[in-house]
Amino acid sequence: MGKGGEQGGDSGEPAAQIRFYTWEEIQKHNLRTDKWLVIDRKVYNITKWAKRHPGGQRVISHCAGEDATDAFQAFHINPTLVQKFLKPLLIGELAPGEPSQDRDKNSQLVEDFRTLRKTAEDMNLFQASPLFFSFYLGHIIVMEVLAWLMISYFGTGWITTLILACILTTSQAQAGWLQHDFGHLSVFKKSSWNHVVHKFVIGHLKGASANWWNHRHFQHHAKPNIFRKDPDVNMLHILVLGDTQPVEYGKKKLKYLPYNHQHEYFFFIFPPLLIPVYFQIQIISTMIKHRFWADLAWAISYYLRFFITYIPFYGVLGSLCLLTFVRFLESHWFVWVTQMNHIPMEIDSEKHRDWLSSQMAATCNIEQSFFNDWFTGHLNFQIEHHLFPTMPRHNFWKVKPLVKSLCAKYGVHYEEKPLGKAFVDIVGSLKKSGDLWLDAYLHK
Repeated sequence: MGKGGEQGGDSGEPAAQIRFYTWEEIQKHNLRTDKWLVIDRKVYNITKWAKRHPGGQRVISHCAGEDATDAFQAFHINPTLVQKFLKPLLIGELAPGEPSQDRDKNSQLVEDFRTLRKTAEDMNLFQASPLFFSFYLGHIIVMEVLAWLMISYFGTGWITTLILACILTTSQAQAGWLQHDFGHLSVFKKSSWNHVVHKFVIGHLKGASANWWNHRHFQHHAKPNIFRKDPDVNMLHILVLGDTQPVEYGKKKLKYLPYNHQHEYFFFIFPPLLIPVYFQIQIISTMIKHRFWADLAWAISYYLRFFITYIPFYGVLGSLCLLTFVRFLESHWFVWVTQMNHIPMEIDSEKHRDWLSSQMAATCNIEQSFFNDWFTGHLNFQIEHHLFPTMPRHNFWKVKPLVKSLCAKYGVHYEEKPLGKAFVDIVGSLKKSGDLWLDAYLHK
């Protein structure tokens, strides 16, 4: 650690002494009780602030000991406003001889990516279309109303109920994609407006928790497919993923389940049970444990509306069965769409890559079509979404050629595939990982 000289202020009094730090020292401060990070060459001590971080303490802690400039830019729609929170945490700067990027990252690639982001800003690609999101919310509400009108008019026969469940499932799935937009602050210019509507969409339209989603999902974006940092690849010993984890489990003779059959039992565990069982338990327990009372109130408003609407037709037990069936159907839709972009990609421990390279290694795109855009909530543009999480989804296709061009310049793989192949690749990658586990289990 070095020191800088004193700088005189306008008042004639000497300013506080600037302290300079090397990357070697900064990288040591990545512990639970001692966390530093770097943004634009400035060094911040976030140890105490992390607990108050609106996005959750884990997401900011995952960047401890690193250059967090690109992650900071990616998540905040008003960096100037956030600077006032950062100012008291400032402890110094990188020493003049230190590179801006840590761990021998390609500084030219990093600079070119930041230039690309500036180009996207100049093209107004971070400006949302009010018409797009109004129509999107409108078509969800229309489905909710249509479902009630249909059951009122045609009664509660089996065929009508099945069609009703499909309409409600579609509404729930699309509301899921819409809450994702507000959660990423990609609709309104003010964060507070996004947060309020996010609570309405995920709470009143879906019965879930905005804070639970934020704290979980932002970790995934900060460190996609990184074990112990991305909760989406924490499969609780049910699955082994990627190329390294199966071998580690195999060598240690760990066999919580017969992983060589995971590509088969996946169909019976994840698609049918993720939302109606695992997420449901996690959401309710999180709201109560962390006292997210506002989220709980929004969620209760969803259940009140649902039961007031359908108990007159189906009774209490019948309405519960209908709700469970809708969650069961939605879970299949959700799992296949959200896993197709990530499970077949690289899943490993932390490698400290630059922002572009880390996101590209963990994500792939699905071919564009009107149906694919709607069916996946534009998550078929997963690459662009991960690079620019606050960009409104209707602009992904505009920035895509710029991203592909930058990737081609540096030889970074840009993967895109048809929707059907993406689904098949989930099963294929699970089989490959299961086979790696079995080989290590038997022979290593």
